[in-house]
Amino acid sequence: MPKVLMYCTAVCPYCVLAERLLRARGVTEIEKIRVDLQPEQRRLMMEITGCRTVPQIYIGTRLVGTYDNLVALEHSGELSQLLNS
Repeated sequence: MPKVLMYCTAVCPYCVLAERLLRARGVTEIEKIRVDLQPEQRRLMMEITGCRTVPQIYIGTRLVGTYDNLVALEHSGELSQLLNS
């Protein structure tokens, strides 16, 4: 299973939902970068993704993006393919 990285905050309900969905799909390890505790990481996230909102999710080297993007991948069946590659 590829590495999963998620830029998140402690109070973001979409971050919680994203983690719940990923865990339901068998992801046991999610590297979290808390941008609420590390403002420099938010700046880096914004430079890399072009987005300010969290979560910003990577599966392997692919930027999935937000929770809505993750759900769209789930509905299309592509999430399973990404996680099993």
